[in-house]
Amino acid sequence: MDAISDLLAQWGDQFWTWLVLPVVVALGLYFTIRSGVVQFRLLPDMFRTLTDKTPRDENGEPQSVSAFQAFTISAASRVGVGNIAGVGTAIAIGGPGAVFWMWLMAFVGGASSFVESSLAQLYKTKDETGFRGGPAYYMERGLGARWLGVLFSIVLIACFPIAFSSLQANTIQATLSGSLGTQAPSWLPIATGAVLAILMAAVIFGGVRRIASVTQTLVPVMALLYLLVGLVIVALNVTEIPAVFATIFTSAFGAQQVTGAALGYVILTGIKRGMFSNEAGLGSAPNAGASAAVTHPVKQGLVQTLGVYFDTFLICSITAFIVLVATPDLAGAAKGIELTQAAIVSTLGPWANILLTIIIFLLAFSSILGNYYYGESNIEFLRTGGGVLTGYRVVAVLAVFAGSVVSADIVWNLADGIMGVMALLNLVAIALLSGIAFKLLRDYTAQRRAGLDPVFTRDRLPEVRGVEQWADAQSVTGTISLPDPQR
Repeated sequence: MDAISDLLAQWGDQFWTWLVLPVVVALGLYFTIRSGVVQFRLLPDMFRTLTDKTPRDENGEPQSVSAFQAFTISAASRVGVGNIAGVGTAIAIGGPGAVFWMWLMAFVGGASSFVESSLAQLYKTKDETGFRGGPAYYMERGLGARWLGVLFSIVLIACFPIAFSSLQANTIQATLSGSLGTQAPSWLPIATGAVLAILMAAVIFGGVRRIASVTQTLVPVMALLYLLVGLVIVALNVTEIPAVFATIFTSAFGAQQVTGAALGYVILTGIKRGMFSNEAGLGSAPNAGASAAVTHPVKQGLVQTLGVYFDTFLICSITAFIVLVATPDLAGAAKGIELTQAAIVSTLGPWANILLTIIIFLLAFSSILGNYYYGESNIEFLRTGGGVLTGYRVVAVLAVFAGSVVSADIVWNLADGIMGVMALLNLVAIALLSGIAFKLLRDYTAQRRAGLDPVFTRDRLPEVRGVEQWADAQSVTGTISLPDPQR
């Protein structure tokens, strides 16, 4: 089994290093230039859209989840144990300089996230619970390639709600066992898996709105809790902050190779771990972004870009500072969550193990919910009956239970490779459709310059085919006059 796991890990590393990451970086830079650095230029609009009121239907009910709720669903998946374990691994094997390249990748990837989530909004559809969409939908409607959407859906379902959710459950169980140490009973994995499965079932069988209501509460709580831990640790080591910044920037460019890693490896590690964390361009977050009821597709594209920043510049940076202020000498340091855990315990004391267990639970369980929703959206794309959706929910719950009681090495390495395939499928699609996203952006900015709250209807871009929603201009805009989107 170890040989199979090692083989999968080696294949995954080569696949990401020589194919996926170059494409991600190249397209991120292209989107940044073509959009006029939208991820920086429209930063104020990202925060403004978070508080937008949700459009109502003819009965006065919200059309779907709000922009903020869609943001929390995607943040729930993005912000997981990778923000603790992944950053710890990046620093341990790539040195402090890897943090700089994580930051840079988040900025560049923000443009990719904008494009994919704006397209997901444009090509979304509606069902009895609200809006749905994502890469599979814009592959079918924008490219006319349903076969590509079907392939993407199958790959995503295998990767996120099955493999990655089981890994999140495994991390919760491992952290709980580690906190109890030798006192951990032999039945703990089974009990942990059963509790997680019950909690998950209670949420997901309530549909997307229940998932949104849970994540909009859970995500801010977990972020605030982790932020407070980070601020306390940084405050206790405040004199080390200038040295930490200096170490990050000097080692990022090879002037100070703390762990002995070559400069190219430092860059590669930071970019790869940053991308695993914030998912920009991977095709996962658009499934959540499409669920929002907003008045213009660009609004949710901006909100999802903010999600990339929230993940990397806030949560990942907290982990980086926790590690680097508490463990300035990385020689012989442990990798992954052990490094972060040791840094927290060395500063706050053994009781912090309990606190970390709570934080890990919030991070991992919210990721499980986000991962599940991505799968549900793609099950719906496959146009299956209600019985299949119920079966999918049962399988997703069982995957979480299984993840708590089995070894996750092979599943993790296999999922890495599957996610690389998923990323390439999505990147090809958004590259081909990016011209439409930039037309949407021009329409949005034209309305903003005119002093309007941007509203989109499909007659504003009549040359774009496959758009199902955004049809009724009068019901949304009344009689206001909107600027020409082509100008």
